[in-house]
Amino acid sequence: MRGVLMSTNHRAFLWPILAVGLALIVLPFAISLPSKASAGQKLMNNFRPIMQPAAVAKTVGYDVNTFTPLRPVTINAVQAAREEPAMIGALAKAMNMTPAQVQQFFGKNYPAMANLLGNLPTMTPIFTAVPAGLDWYAPIVQTMHDNVGNFAKIDSLPDFTLFTWFFVIPGVLLVGLAGWPLLAGMRAGTRTGTGEQPLEDGTDRPRPHEGRLRGEARRLSRTHK
Repeated sequence: MRGVLMSTNHRAFLWPILAVGLALIVLPFAISLPSKASAGQKLMNNFRPIMQPAAVAKTVGYDVNTFTPLRPVTINAVQAAREEPAMIGALAKAMNMTPAQVQQFFGKNYPAMANLLGNLPTMTPIFTAVPAGLDWYAPIVQTMHDNVGNFAKIDSLPDFTLFTWFFVIPGVLLVGLAGWPLLAGMRAGTRTGTGEQPLEDGTDRPRPHEGRLRGEARRLSRTHK
């Protein structure tokens, strides 16, 4: 009786371990961890060159020293595009020329200035969008600058594609540790024919009819003597 009780307690302890092991094996695939981890690793690989300290410093330098100072230039360029027709007219009057002759004069003597003035109307939509673009990129650049250290810490982790195995391997071990004794116990119970487990010393529990047969054999032996 004591052996049966201990065996039952043992099984009650092993079943939860088996369930946990199976969950560790199934869960990563149920949540598509392999494909998600692979995507995460590709993302880290793509961002690694960009998020290096020197690269981030260069990005911040361009933003602060080049792009941000262009804000007032683009604002003035938009205004200049509006003023360009009036300026050509004033020059034409001062030079006793028509506006077309002034443009020809600039084209012949100052071609770069002529091209700049001529392209101002078509460039106005671009210049108009520059301030909004700078406002949009400012927090992106700041976020890159503030997270160089955090990226380095994440990048020091093992390859993300290994994360699935961090669940599966312990799960397989737990299933083996719990499943093997449970399977052995089931086989032993089947061998006894009663579904009961063997006693603690490993011997099979005697069957009731076996005791009767041994008693009958002893009685017949005494009769023949």
